[in-house]
Amino acid sequence: MPNLYVVATPIGNLEDISLRALRVLREVKLIAAEDTRKTKRLLNAYHIQTPMTSYHEHNEKAKLDYILNCLKEGDVALVSEAGMPGVSDPGYELIGAASRTGIPVIPIPGPSAVITALVVSGLPTDRFLYLGFLPRRASARKQALKSVAQETGTLVILEAPHRLQQALNDLRLVLGDRQLAVCRELTKLHEEVFRGTISQAIDRFTEPRGELTLVIEGKREEKPQKSNKIIEERLRDMYQSGVKAKEAIARVAGETGLSRRELYRTWLKMNKVADENQNPCHSLERS
Repeated sequence: MPNLYVVATPIGNLEDISLRALRVLREVKLIAAEDTRKTKRLLNAYHIQTPMTSYHEHNEKAKLDYILNCLKEGDVALVSEAGMPGVSDPGYELIGAASRTGIPVIPIPGPSAVITALVVSGLPTDRFLYLGFLPRRASARKQALKSVAQETGTLVILEAPHRLQQALNDLRLVLGDRQLAVCRELTKLHEEVFRGTISQAIDRFTEPRGELTLVIEGKREEKPQKSNKIIEERLRDMYQSGVKAKEAIARVAGETGLSRRELYRTWLKMNKVADENQNPCHSLERS
């Protein structure tokens, strides 16, 4: 039975195509491409002459049956404008239809703007949530962001340059001034990875160009704060054990999340009381 190959293509640099992807693109009977002009440049670079047909969001319904019929005659490769097909493009409709009719769907993995941006962002990668493109309408965009405001994993968003300022302002408004990375033109000649706060990104990208992927810090988990009495007892125990002020404050700051300055004031106040209790006459003389 013929196969539907889901082939990842470069997100910028044409050298990022895999040897397996090149072989498959040469061997299939047809390539279904989201953007035939971009795919043609890739095929020309590697002297591949496989026939192509367009398959994008504006013709997916009309072309779906045609491509499924082509799969009865031979293998077809599905490619997106860039990256892995099926992610934020109409490819998932064809993949789903092929799967339902029993046609084997074989992935040919490769470049992905989402993963590429995530790993260079400098933000945690152990848990992340991909949101695709945010809604165009402001109210819907804010609502979408509110729905993930409590998410502790890193957020990954695609955005168009003409909507970047609006998106950044809504991010700051809904999520707060978090850390983020703005990844622009990844793997291309003018590649840029900006790391900073959302406010800094707003000031930096006043007239952005190119393809953009935003990687945003998840909600920080707040450590439960201990009562003042417990904190004072902890500091007192370390004081009586001979622990130096710097080390004691560093330990408690790590345990509670409190500022070292605040803990130092507590340390001084606690030790003053301890000295007065041990030397009541000295305390009376000073008063």
